[in-house]
Amino acid sequence: MVGSEGPNASSPTQQPPKKYDTTIFLSGPSQSDLQRNAELEKFLIDSGLYESTDEAEKRVEVLGRIDRIVKDWVKQLTSQRGYTDQMVEDANAVIFTFGSYCLGVHGPGADIDTLCVGPSYVNREEDFFIILHDMLAEMKEVTELQPVPDAHVPVMKFKLRGISIDLLYASISLLVVPEDLDISHESVLFDVDEQTVRSLNGCRVADQILKLVPNVEHFRTTLRCLKFWAKRRGVYSNVTGFLGGVNWAILVARICQLYPNAIPSMLVSRFFRVYTQWRWPNPVTLCSIEENELGFPTWDPRKNPRDRFHHMPIITPAYPCMNSSYNVSISTLRVMTEQFHHGNKICEEIELNKTQWSALFEPYLFFEAYKNYLQVDIVAADSDDLLAWKGWVESRFRQLTLKIERDTNGMLQCHPYPKEYVDTSKPCPHCAFFMGLQRKEGVRGQEGQQFDIRGTVDEFRQEINMYMFWKPGMDIYVCHVRRKQLPPFVFPDGYKRPRPLRHASQQDERNYEDAVGSGSGSAERHIKRKIDPKTEDVGPIKRVKQTAISPPRTESVSPSKNAGRSGGTPDISFSNGNRLECRATGDADKNSDVRLPVRQLESEKDSVGDMRVVEDVMHESITRNECTSMLVSEFPRIRNEAKPSQEGCAVKPSEQLEKPLFLE
Repeated sequence: MVGSEGPNASSPTQQPPKKYDTTIFLSGPSQSDLQRNAELEKFLIDSGLYESTDEAEKRVEVLGRIDRIVKDWVKQLTSQRGYTDQMVEDANAVIFTFGSYCLGVHGPGADIDTLCVGPSYVNREEDFFIILHDMLAEMKEVTELQPVPDAHVPVMKFKLRGISIDLLYASISLLVVPEDLDISHESVLFDVDEQTVRSLNGCRVADQILKLVPNVEHFRTTLRCLKFWAKRRGVYSNVTGFLGGVNWAILVARICQLYPNAIPSMLVSRFFRVYTQWRWPNPVTLCSIEENELGFPTWDPRKNPRDRFHHMPIITPAYPCMNSSYNVSISTLRVMTEQFHHGNKICEEIELNKTQWSALFEPYLFFEAYKNYLQVDIVAADSDDLLAWKGWVESRFRQLTLKIERDTNGMLQCHPYPKEYVDTSKPCPHCAFFMGLQRKEGVRGQEGQQFDIRGTVDEFRQEINMYMFWKPGMDIYVCHVRRKQLPPFVFPDGYKRPRPLRHASQQDERNYEDAVGSGSGSAERHIKRKIDPKTEDVGPIKRVKQTAISPPRTESVSPSKNAGRSGGTPDISFSNGNRLECRATGDADKNSDVRLPVRQLESEKDSVGDMRVVEDVMHESITRNECTSMLVSEFPRIRNEAKPSQEGCAVKPSEQLEKPLFLE
């Protein structure tokens, strides 16, 4: 049985929800709150955040179709393995939903997170990722089938009748899976591995969240609103190091617990008010963290040293309780903290009737916020290869942030942007990701200081090159670009729009940022964390001379060694130290090298990390006299066997600066 709040009805014998320990504010809405709430709900409807009745019915049909497919799949396997006719008849698999669909906050075009629970004799490695995969591949109604067996939570992605599906699998210790299985009961975790626990936990967490909030409808409206806000402000992406759906759901649920009588307009305002004052890394929890005789590890910094280095702990409410936001880094926490303050300022203006709800959801102007960016271009031979290759690179993009933080001792701050851009002018499939760069706010650089991240990019590329499903044509380019060098395809209309005047709320936000960056602000103290190399998946910090903050560099092959080759992908190299030349190379192996130019990193004169807008071109030209040099060097890269359709696909980085600029 499949429904929008989960595929199975709750069992009448299920355990009561856990009680939460909290300080509660019981005040209800005023007449003004009711008016603002009506305006907010109208804005959400006008913004197209609710799906149509036809699409909702189509989702139910698709879930029913998946349910029939997995039941037939299990019965087929049961018969092939020689079980009795009665066992074949009783063989069963059950579909559950989780994520936004289960919580009731999905919008038009959203994917459906689903979990298939099967019997103990049907495994994930062969039966799910091979046999079921092949069954789906033969169905005309199934498209864009992409298995991801090596993910932290193994998943099969595909579209069924145009609806995006993320399908997980969990094999539990039962020979026959009952149709009314209560997945919230801890008995389903008996005798299963940790991958299965992670697969089951999505449904179990969603179930607990809905039980732990005082008013489900108020929770849903508030969560729908804040997810929309997070996407507009560029902080919705777990894989990039920000927060994903379950993280936002837990944060909102906690506010609902604190204000049980508040309506959505009040809850949105209280959300920003509370989390601008939250003292991270104090954890956000919805209930007490409990141990169990099953013995699975739970989040506990007293016992687990790795848990002590989590920057923004948001703990799941279902056993085993885990930190759902372990991907958050110092840099992404800084960005989210700034966005919380921005949201709080707008909500204060809304409560004073100085602005409308639309101001809260104005998109974040990422390409006007920084003077320096890293551009990561991804290309492949065809669209299917690009889909897989892009997914792998994006899953490792967070590591580049961590490595830059490590190798510059936190002095170079990063802002990875969770949106991909496509250059349609390229003849081959292409996409690009960007990362904003700035010197740490409130800290004056040393004279002649440089950020040498050549070794950092080298290490990142070596990890990317370890992709076990690499195919000829898959390639990645990393280069440093200044704001005025940004490619046209990142702008909505294909060209850089005029810079707007600073909004009043942006000026207020800048005042806050200046206070944070002044050296001893409380927000800065909470963000600064010491990284233990034994507990992080990146290496230790290494220092060099005073004039540079840089990691160790690996050996690179001189571009002169490739000078005689022709055809294939371009080899980007130095010429006299200040101009770029692109020479074609062909028939090269995967271990060949490429040089990227030495790039100059302009210093960030402003201490605003959120809404930075340069006043005018003259100001920018003046500040070029104070800049930090970033060196992006030669590093190994994947060599391709270029196909004819890929001619001209190579990415040529922007021209390097004519001469180095140093900090005074």
